[in-house]
Amino acid sequence: MKSALSDFVWEKKGIYGILHVVILLMSLFLVISISIDTFKGIPFYTQSTYMKVQLWICIWFLFDFVLEFFLAKHKWRYLRSHFVFLLVAIPYQNIITYYGWTFSPEVTYMLRFIPLLRGGYALAIVVGWLTYNRASSLFVSYLTMLLATVYFSSLAFFLLEHKVNPLVVGYGDALWWAFMDVTTVGSNIIAVTVTGRVLSVVLAALGMMMFPIFTVYVTNLVQSSNNKKKQYYQDQTTQQVQTVAQGQKPQQPPTEKADS
Repeated sequence: MKSALSDFVWEKKGIYGILHVVILLMSLFLVISISIDTFKGIPFYTQSTYMKVQLWICIWFLFDFVLEFFLAKHKWRYLRSHFVFLLVAIPYQNIITYYGWTFSPEVTYMLRFIPLLRGGYALAIVVGWLTYNRASSLFVSYLTMLLATVYFSSLAFFLLEHKVNPLVVGYGDALWWAFMDVTTVGSNIIAVTVTGRVLSVVLAALGMMMFPIFTVYVTNLVQSSNNKKKQYYQDQTTQQVQTVAQGQKPQQPPTEKADS
């Protein structure tokens, strides 16, 4: 039996829905591998099986880009607006491994997040499909992207800081730092590494851009609720007036039958 999500994807979104769901599932594999690598120290990027899987995932991302390009009505407009997804679909780690280039562990770790930009876009789209209107779709998409950015930033911050920063003992400290920075409140944990400081600035800037969207969304919800209540009371008043008017309407006297 088909689920409601599969019916929705197949019937309403067609080929685009299928492509984005597949991209989302593939990106989930990358998220899990990066998380395990961070928490347990298992270097997935040194394993040939992982590198092959990542290569095929990037090839799928490239195939998705080419297919959507040919399906788009305005191809050059699609190319201009989605060119960044072509760049993030390139298997950089496989290319670096093939040519034997060497980078620092931090740079190698950061390169693994590049394909997830494509997955994050697909996640925002799929989550937005499941909402009931355009405003809610936009809000949920922004919220999803914000939470994903906070999570990945906390992973990178934990990897870079927990060995050199005495304030970062466990991953919970890194997650606390990320949430406090994105809310622009600030945390008692101060970054020591250069990358950690850059992430602090990026999260604060992202929070300043995102949270006004939440305020606008809540304001629109309140206004929409008030308008619905106002319309409801107006309809009730109109109905009562019509009922009273119909009740006061004079009745026609019955016609008398003529005597036979």
